[in-house]
Amino acid sequence: MNQGKKRRKLTRIMCLHYIKLILRSALFLGALSLYAANKVLGREEIFCGVEDMPLILSLIWLFFVVDMLLRFFPSRFESMGCQKQFACNCKPTGKQPESIRFTPIKAVIISWTALNGAIGAAFLAGWIDEGILLLISMAYAVCDMICILFFCPFQTWMMGNRCCTTCRIYNWDYAMMFTPFLFIPRFYTWSLLALALLLLIRWEVTIRKHPERFSEVTNCSLSCANCEEKLCQHKKQLRQFIKKNAARLKREAEGMR
Repeated sequence: MNQGKKRRKLTRIMCLHYIKLILRSALFLGALSLYAANKVLGREEIFCGVEDMPLILSLIWLFFVVDMLLRFFPSRFESMGCQKQFACNCKPTGKQPESIRFTPIKAVIISWTALNGAIGAAFLAGWIDEGILLLISMAYAVCDMICILFFCPFQTWMMGNRCCTTCRIYNWDYAMMFTPFLFIPRFYTWSLLALALLLLIRWEVTIRKHPERFSEVTNCSLSCANCEEKLCQHKKQLRQFIKKNAARLKREAEGMR
């Protein structure tokens, strides 16, 4: 019984992810409300003039910049999923890097390119405006946290990795999040995208120079036994919840016949 309670306890990293989920969701809902209000009132501004308020934009920009900058250095406030790139988090198993087999990422690249290519084409054709692109980017930010805490389509349908800790593309998240900014030539948007791409490049360079840090085969820090985050339990609980409710609905449907 005590062990069950221990498994359900929120870890520090899980709490931080929930805080990020709440903040990003609030930001998205606030922007969506402002955008919808402008459209209803027929105003020319995208977000009720907020885009012309340097202080608010600077605070939002700084929030994401600081979060990204922390990824460049070892930190106990970040998940091992992104921290595995650093030498201090590598505990060798004794096996050689030649035994590593990383999960395939071709499907991820193709699907993400196709999705955002379609969004970019819609923008260039005039079907959507910059406000929609910003909303899409903020929606991506919310989905990023949902992928970590509840369900990740890349993990489930394309890569098949065990969990976020062993994820091959963990540090791609900001580059993916800010992809729509490619079509918005502003300081705030392009600077965020540039920093996100720098983070991705740093990740890819490290994985090629030190592949042993990124696999549980060669790095004990990535094993389930040494995991202190338990991020996967939310996804397991969600699957169990869906399975139980599906079985209940099936029984009720059969009982009504």
